[in-house]
Amino acid sequence: MAIEEGKAAPAFTLPDQDGNPVSLASFKGKCAVVVYFYPRDDTPGCTKEACGFRDHSAALKKLGVAVLGVSADSGESHRKFVAKYKLNFPLLSDGDRKVMEKYGAYGE
Repeated sequence: MAIEEGKAAPAFTLPDQDGNPVSLASFKGKCAVVVYFYPRDDTPGCTKEACGFRDHSAALKKLGVAVLGVSADSGESHRKFVAKYKLNFPLLSDGDRKVMEKYGAYGE
């Protein structure tokens, strides 16, 4: 099931790279949120995408936009990825891929 333009994004709460719960609802009324899904930490395409968000973070912040990256990787993998590339936004772990499925970002 893919999300539809103009519809509310499916709610979720997932742990970040440090194990802290991050809820999409916590951003409501505060800022816009880019939720991006990617297959695996520290692979060429995923690294380029993450570094692109990192490199444009000042412009995104100025526009009132927060970024959340989501993959099935563990918190430990995310911590290494964040440290290696100095990422300045949370990476969330969706180990059972339920959120990715809700958003149509996993499966056939």
